[in-house]
Amino acid sequence: MADTDQAPTGERQFLVRTIYTKDLSFESPNAPEIFRDEWKPDSTLQFDIKLQQLAEHTHEVVLTLTTTAKLGEKTAFLIEVQQAGIVTIGGFTEAELGQLFYVYCPSILYPYARQTVMDLVAKGGFPPLVLQHVAFDQIYAQKLNDTPPANGDGTQRH
Repeated sequence: MADTDQAPTGERQFLVRTIYTKDLSFESPNAPEIFRDEWKPDSTLQFDIKLQQLAEHTHEVVLTLTTTAKLGEKTAFLIEVQQAGIVTIGGFTEAELGQLFYVYCPSILYPYARQTVMDLVAKGGFPPLVLQHVAFDQIYAQKLNDTPPANGDGTQRH
C-alpha cells in the first residue's frame, strides 16, 4: 500500500480504506418443498470477526454472518456473508485497538452484511428477514470479563 498507510507520529488516525463483500453463500437445500410448509421458522444468527494485518498500520477486518432458518428439522435457507473492510489505524493504545477492531469496525460492516442477507432472503423467495441490531460493545465487554474463546464468535436466536 502507499505511504498513506503510515500513521503520523503521535497522532491518532482511523481511516476506512474500502468496504467490500469478500465471500457469500446462499443455500436452500429443501426447495421447492419448503415453500409448501407454513412459514414459522426458527432462525439463528452467528457471527465471527477476523483480523489480518496487511501493513504496519493497515488491517483487514472480516465480519462473517451466518444465518439459518429452519422449519422443524428442515433447513429453509442457510446464508453466510463475509463483509470486509480495510482500515488504517495508528496512535491508539492496545486497549483502544481492541475496541476499534471488535466494536467499531464490526459496527461499520454490519449494516452492509445485514442488507446483503436481507436481499438474499428476498431473492431466495422467502418472506422478509430483518436482522436485529448487534451490540458489539456489550459482547466485547462481556468477552473481556468472561475470557471466552479467542475466535470472536457470537450467536443470536430469533
